[in-house]
Amino acid sequence: MTPVKNRKPKGSFKLFPRGARKNNGEPLGAPRKPSRGIYLLPNAFTTAALFCGFYAIVMAMNQKFEHSGLAIFAAMVLDSLDGRVARMTNTQSEFGAQYDSLSDMVSFGVAPALIAYEWALKGMGKLGWLAAFVYCAGAALRLARFNANITVVDKRYFQGLPSPAAAALVAGFILLMDDLAIPGVDVRWFAWGVALFAGLTMVTNVPFYSFKDLNLKRSVPFIAPFLIVMAYVAVVSDPPKVLFALFVIYAMSGYVLLLWRWRKGRPVSLVQLSPELHDDEANDVKK
Repeated sequence: MTPVKNRKPKGSFKLFPRGARKNNGEPLGAPRKPSRGIYLLPNAFTTAALFCGFYAIVMAMNQKFEHSGLAIFAAMVLDSLDGRVARMTNTQSEFGAQYDSLSDMVSFGVAPALIAYEWALKGMGKLGWLAAFVYCAGAALRLARFNANITVVDKRYFQGLPSPAAAALVAGFILLMDDLAIPGVDVRWFAWGVALFAGLTMVTNVPFYSFKDLNLKRSVPFIAPFLIVMAYVAVVSDPPKVLFALFVIYAMSGYVLLLWRWRKGRPVSLVQLSPELHDDEANDVKK
């Protein structure tokens, strides 16, 4: 019996084209483009943060403001983890970035505004709900500007108060007053001022340190772990007072940095008065 000869496919078809098995067909060393897929792990943290924001609103409707404040802080922790998990597992995607922004709008924009309104601003008439709206609109504008300028701003500083810090300022004030057994009606003007301050500071050009340039892989002195332990002890000893004090200090640190830059003769602006130029327009101006 004559053996059957192996037939070769006609044409130049190759099962594995050159370079297809390396970097998904892209040349080695080329920058990786953001994936359009949906990954479970980082989006699970984002969904949990979104749930905390929704839970905070429901608890505020039931007049359980302590639960609402704690849910906002839980959303902050989860929001800080989803991006880090995505980078560690190399699962960044455009879907994840947009989903994270929508989750932040609920947890750090809508939820704190409604909680503050239900807690103290409800009996102030138009002044009350307008202050809550200013905070909500400030959070929306802050998130939109952050997404638009993510590739052009200095990574070391945030442009305006970050929305999680603003939400922590509002929620921390509510938790502090609840811990001191002070009803919201008695401090409604203070609550009005906190909501207005947080909302307006989010849309300013005040720089706030982002802590993104900290290298956690670098060795540190022995005193550093001890200071971290002491910080944990301070927070656990009296969470409402310590957390609110920390976020008040952070909210004022941007204005201190702005003043320091002004004293050094650097150009500073509290608000942006001129339109931003695109890359091609900026090059034309330089020429």
